[in-house]
Amino acid sequence: MLTLQAITDPVYTKPAKPSFFERFIRDPRDLPFVYLSIRITLVLGITALLLYMPFIDGWLWGIIAAVYLVFNNAVFKGPFGLMLHCTSHRAFFRKEYGFMNHYLPWVLGPLFGQTPETYYSHHIGMHHAENNMPEDESSTMKFQRDSFRGFSMYLGSFFFAGVYHLCTYFYRKNRKRLLYRSVRGEFLFIAMCVGLSFVNWPATLVVFIIPFVISRIIMMMGNWAQHAFIDASDPGNHYKNSITCINTKYNHKCWNDGYHISHHVKPNMHWTEHPVYFRQTLQEYIDNEGIVFDGIHFLHVFLWLVTRRYDKLARHYVNIGDRFASDEEVIAFLKERTKKIPEAELELGVIRA
Repeated sequence: MLTLQAITDPVYTKPAKPSFFERFIRDPRDLPFVYLSIRITLVLGITALLLYMPFIDGWLWGIIAAVYLVFNNAVFKGPFGLMLHCTSHRAFFRKEYGFMNHYLPWVLGPLFGQTPETYYSHHIGMHHAENNMPEDESSTMKFQRDSFRGFSMYLGSFFFAGVYHLCTYFYRKNRKRLLYRSVRGEFLFIAMCVGLSFVNWPATLVVFIIPFVISRIIMMMGNWAQHAFIDASDPGNHYKNSITCINTKYNHKCWNDGYHISHHVKPNMHWTEHPVYFRQTLQEYIDNEGIVFDGIHFLHVFLWLVTRRYDKLARHYVNIGDRFASDEEVIAFLKERTKKIPEAELELGVIRA
């Protein structure tokens, strides 16, 4: 285990000169999103179009397809996904340019397999509203959370029936607008893929279908890790059902996404504010036995959980408040937090929350 070190995650630094793009966006701290959007448009947009061109085939088509998949899934997928996350919580463009807020979910999103507006509906409309509790259709509580079998069941349910469960949730809650947006986005994406498959099946597979499959798997791996450690006696407590990952390159690349506890505490907090807020509210983490890891991110947590490498997790665990005397004590604590929570306890948790 580790002691708390200086925080190296990104915070806002005002640029020396104002940018031309500041006139369009609501918050100048989001300028990196503008530049990322431009890069994605140029790189993925152009390569995607080339893959559909009838005069490009053979080895050249294969090279372009490989370039597209690498940039899509290894370079841009994480930063784009978390940019979409941030702009779902805080509108990107100013009111007078509000139509431009559709660019990420409707134009760039499908390139990453993000069906238009279903991410917003799921994440804002359900996940934050229900906080990983039983009514959250993506809740991890009823699974053994250090089990690959448990994750496979979780992933299968989301992958094959996730939109159905989301729609039934909105139907129960009588939230018709979000129900409509979820169905519309999913249906139009599927219809587009079917239509484009008749135009060029290999290109549609590379440009849309493969990124779609990878995105859904990665999103569930992330949510699994973010909500793997839950205190069964207080499952609605943000500090006891989420984790925080600090001092990791992932936070520089993906807009401080590692601060998942404070994100649930204050969902609309700007991504640059989390490191400072973490320091300011450290006592809350100590008092609530919040789980903090240093130097790793959610995919590390996921892989070490499903392989039950608690020794590696303990090695990166930050011993805030000096609660534990050894890695063995940390491991016992983490194992207790990953146990499947029976239905009876879930119901009790709802009452307590």
